[in-house]
Amino acid sequence: MKSKKWGTMLLAGVLAVSGVFGLAGEKQADAAASITTAVRKVSAAGRTFTVQTVTIPKGTKAALGLAQGQVGQTQNFASIVKNSKATAAINGAFFNSYGGPADPYGTLISKGQVVHTGYYGTSIGFKKDGTVLMDSLRANIAGMVTGKPDKSGRSKSASWYATFVNRTPDTGQNVVLMYNSARGTNVGFSGGIAVTVRKDKVVKKEANRNAAIPSDGYVLVYHGSEQTNAGRFEVGSTVEMNITYLDVNKKPIPWDDVVTAVGAGPRLVKDGKVALDPAGEGFSDPKILTASGARSGIAIMPDGSVMLATVGGATMKQWAQVMQKMGAKQAMNLDGGASSAMYANGRTLTNAGRSLSNTLVFGQWVSMQ
Repeated sequence: MKSKKWGTMLLAGVLAVSGVFGLAGEKQADAAASITTAVRKVSAAGRTFTVQTVTIPKGTKAALGLAQGQVGQTQNFASIVKNSKATAAINGAFFNSYGGPADPYGTLISKGQVVHTGYYGTSIGFKKDGTVLMDSLRANIAGMVTGKPDKSGRSKSASWYATFVNRTPDTGQNVVLMYNSARGTNVGFSGGIAVTVRKDKVVKKEANRNAAIPSDGYVLVYHGSEQTNAGRFEVGSTVEMNITYLDVNKKPIPWDDVVTAVGAGPRLVKDGKVALDPAGEGFSDPKILTASGARSGIAIMPDGSVMLATVGGATMKQWAQVMQKMGAKQAMNLDGGASSAMYANGRTLTNAGRSLSNTLVFGQWVSMQ
C-alpha cells in the first residue's frame, strides 16, 4: 500500500492569510479569456432545465477557499471570492449550517495536505499537472510513536490513528482528532487529553482546555473512551504520521499527488453513464435522496476540461441526467440548496442564500519570483 509520510511538512505553513490555500505569493494572470460561461437549456427526465455553466480549461489551477481562512468558519461567498482573486468559483463540501460549529462533512485537501476528513460520498481532486480525478476518497491517517530510550537503550513503539481532522467532537463521542493550523490558533473546544507535537516530537500532554495549535506541528485530542490511548504518548517521544488514500472498498487509489480536493457527492455520472447511488454512498437525508432543490455540481469533460454547473429545482436523479446530457464524462454533486453559488469573470452567476464554509476556486496564477 502506498503511503505518504507527513511529519512536520504536513502542517507547517498550511494557513494562508488570504483564506485560500496554495495561492500565497502568486498573482492572477489573464484567465478571463479562457474561462467561459453559458446558460444552457437541457431536456432530461421529461422536463427542460435552465443550467448555468462555467467551463474551466484543462490545466487551470484549482485551490481551496476557506471561510475566514479556517476550517469551521463561515463567510459570505463574495468575500471568499474576493480574497482568492479567483477567475471562477463554486461552493464546495456540505457543512453544518444549522447551529454549532460550521464544520465541513467531506474530505478537503489543500496544497497536498489534508485539512478535513470525511468518510462518505465522492471527491474531486486536482493534481499540479492539471490531471483531475474523481473517486470515493477515504483518507486514513495513522502513525507510530516511539518513546525515549530507557537505560538499556531500548525504545518502545506503539501505533496511533486519527479519526477526524479539524473537526469538533460531539458530546461523549469516542474519537481521536487531529488539528493543524488550518483550524486556526486553537482547537476550538475543551475536553479530552491534548497531545501537542512539534517537529515530530511530543512537547506537551495535558487536559485539553482549548489547546493552542503550533504553526510547526499539530495537536491530537483523545476524546471520550479514547483518552486511555493517550498514554502511548510521553513528552519527548518521536511521532511519525502517514496517510493512505483508499476508495470505499479500501483499495489504494493514486491520490498522493493531489494538491486540491473537495468531498461531497453523490456521484452523478461515471464514464459517461448515469451512476447514482446516494444511499450506497452514505446519504440518508431526503434532500439528497428524493427532494427537489437548487443543485451545484462539477464535471470532468472528455477533453479534460472541468465544467461547473448550477440548476434550480431538480431532484438528484434529474440532476444526474442533466449532467449526462451536457456531455460529462465524470460528474458529482456539491452542496446545494441555499449553499448553491457560482462566480466567473467578475460576475456572480448564482447567489448563495447563506454564508459558506468552503469553495473551489480557479484561475491561471503565476509565481511572483
